[in-house]
Amino acid sequence: MIPLGHGNRPRDPDRRHRRPEGGAGGRARQGRRGPGADRAPELQIEKLKRELYGPRAERSARLIDQMELAFEELAAAATEDEITAEKAAARTTNVAAFTRNRPARKPFPEHLPRERVVEPAPSACSCCGGDRLRKIGEDVTETLEVIPRQWKVIQRVREKFSCRDCEKISQAPAPFHVTPRGWAGPSLLAMILFEKFGQHQPLNRQAERYAKEGVPLSLSTLADQVGAGCAALEPLIRRIEPSELRRPQTTPGSGLPWTRHWRKTD
Repeated sequence: MIPLGHGNRPRDPDRRHRRPEGGAGGRARQGRRGPGADRAPELQIEKLKRELYGPRAERSARLIDQMELAFEELAAAATEDEITAEKAAARTTNVAAFTRNRPARKPFPEHLPRERVVEPAPSACSCCGGDRLRKIGEDVTETLEVIPRQWKVIQRVREKFSCRDCEKISQAPAPFHVTPRGWAGPSLLAMILFEKFGQHQPLNRQAERYAKEGVPLSLSTLADQVGAGCAALEPLIRRIEPSELRRPQTTPGSGLPWTRHWRKTD
């Protein structure tokens, strides 16, 4: 029985042992190869060499060309800078040197009192030791100083006198106080009002500062003095109001800042 192969064709058991025919068919198949078939490996090697070395060499060459171009531009720019500097130096003119004067300090206000303190003069010459000295001038150095605020209690004494004829007692009238039964002097009352309304210092901060200076004043005491001071200034406010608080205004609410505190609403 003959075995069947793929496609139900008879299988030739001697096919594997057959040699290729060397006749015209074989020579015809060999004749189909082109003349460059023998150089195929060499072409493949050249292609691999170009892929390996070609692009890198081209990139290096381009980089060198760019660097040379950059160096040429830098050299040209340096040459232009040197030419510009030479032209500027040729146009430069020498001027005479001058001494810069230091700005003078603004003098102190003239209304401040001056206290003259004369330093002890030398009794002998510092060079030869002689004592025959005469004044030829003086140098005055001014220093601004402040006297700390001082508190004091003014005692106004009213003596009593008795008449020997009628036994009537006579005494000087009581001094005037801005506030009824007031204990604060006019300067102290003005300072409290100005600190509150002019400097916007609350009464509690004023009380703390006065306590640090050795004069403890309670917050309620200061508030009473502020109310009494405002009541005492009421007649003055009425006189100022017609001329200051009721003047024509271009913008609503744009009054004098120091009169705005005393504006009242009905």
